[in-house]
Amino acid sequence: MAWRIGLGRRVITPQTPVWLAGYGMKRVPDGKLHDLWVKVLALEDPTGKHAVLATTDHMGMSKTIYERLYAAMDERFGLDRSEFMLTFSHNHCGPVLEDDLVDYYPLDDEQRRLVHGYSVWMEGEVLAAVGEALSHLRPGRLLKGEGLCAFAVNRRENTEAEVPVLRAAGRPLKGVVDHAVPVLVVRDETDALVAVLFGYACHPTTLAFNTWCGDYPGFAQVNLERAHPGASAMFFNACGADQNPIPRRELGLAEQYGRMLSDAVEAVLAGPLQPVSADLETAFEFVNLDYESLVTRETLWPVANGPSELHARWARRMLRLLDEGVVLPVSYPYPVQAWRLGQELLFIGIGGEAVVDYARRFRREFGPQTWVCGYANDMAAYIPSRRVWEEGGYEGGSHLDEYGRPAWRWAGDVEDRVAEAVHRVVGQVSAPAEP
Repeated sequence: MAWRIGLGRRVITPQTPVWLAGYGMKRVPDGKLHDLWVKVLALEDPTGKHAVLATTDHMGMSKTIYERLYAAMDERFGLDRSEFMLTFSHNHCGPVLEDDLVDYYPLDDEQRRLVHGYSVWMEGEVLAAVGEALSHLRPGRLLKGEGLCAFAVNRRENTEAEVPVLRAAGRPLKGVVDHAVPVLVVRDETDALVAVLFGYACHPTTLAFNTWCGDYPGFAQVNLERAHPGASAMFFNACGADQNPIPRRELGLAEQYGRMLSDAVEAVLAGPLQPVSADLETAFEFVNLDYESLVTRETLWPVANGPSELHARWARRMLRLLDEGVVLPVSYPYPVQAWRLGQELLFIGIGGEAVVDYARRFRREFGPQTWVCGYANDMAAYIPSRRVWEEGGYEGGSHLDEYGRPAWRWAGDVEDRVAEAVHRVVGQVSAPAEP
């Protein structure tokens, strides 16, 4: 028996002068290159089991927004938490969202009002897109393949200045990368292409200007939808927290990387594809990730009165909480999710910004049919592997303050906690062994 498949989409480009997200500064929008979108793929297997994936062109989703959206999904559509996955491309040319990087921006009262208003409006558009997808389920089939695209660079191991020099000399770059382009092809009962879901592990930080667009993933989606009229192109960011597009900071480069990525998807579409059988299982868990140590008044005072206004905003808020008698949490409830589609695809979604080691590990442990979205449900913080945690640096060191957490760093067992939770949810969706 076949899948039943539904699609929905809504434009979520801001209509108000809400600031752009990323880079920790005031960024007033000055126009639009192309629209931002939420796009939804809803799946139903022959037993009536559902999975609903929403992809957005946002930088991140706060737990506040995720919880409001899930509560509405449950109320309106009866979805179990495991059946809904909210992803964000980590695009730095989209808008600030409510409670995401809460101390990161120098917001005034007017901007806070605009951010809240946009966030609530956007949530309504996400719900509308999900409703559209679930109300238009029809028979279809899924196929999968995998391509390659090589512009992502390990930013921990290569400086931006040296990358063009090394490439020109034909010398290899340093550090681990994941250049895979997983592609899920969606065809309707007439065998027409109606959607393509694809992933890549790289920060969308080619651009730092103040114009709405989707950075390289946005251009890749525009290219694919132009080449396949009527089809919906959907992007998810794999485990790209330590990967950058290099060189960058030019519009032409964002367009070039988008073209490279869409070309990789087209190559997969043109080649042999593996059918994905219509059998679905879903699982979800919050796992507590411990902080290395909590902040104190003594550690906060120098920061609150220090030279960095960004970090001072955070420290002053932490001090207010302590003054109010708030008991700071010693851990963070981190979302981990797994979907099994037939025997052919295991799709894992983990929160925050996961480094590339996670995708490489889970493919090694669960097999090549494993895809990992490292930007799912909640922009918790950078999620380092043990290797990255020990090395420190931006992704592994003392930077939880920028995410509004009451600590500077995760405990050293962060990878173990995440991996153990992933193994538990994968165990819940694993198919029974063949007799």
